[in-house]
Amino acid sequence: MPELSCTVQTCVHNYQYLCELDKIQVGGNSAKNAQETCCDSFEERREGSYSNKTDSMKSVSDCSDVDCQAKDCRYNEECKCHAGKISVEGGDACHSSGTECATFDSCCN
Repeated sequence: MPELSCTVQTCVHNYQYLCELDKIQVGGNSAKNAQETCCDSFEERREGSYSNKTDSMKSVSDCSDVDCQAKDCRYNEECKCHAGKISVEGGDACHSSGTECATFDSCCN
């Protein structure tokens, strides 16, 4: 599993730049660059949706299983990300379309 960092503080799954999900989905079937990818697992944090992760039975991790639809990324092997580290970015995103896999590297340059 790749190390996963996430700057999307508006996502309910984000806790101190880590993702509480064991598995995420990166979208971008026809992506040719990072801006054309997104984190399909994004869920906007809304008033009252924040939970105190320190009280949760589930802990956050810096590693996640990453299903990837960005078939033209050099790290995509059979719809799984095989990069050592990935970064999901999207500062003030309100929708998954406001996020991106910053690690995307086109194998078709």
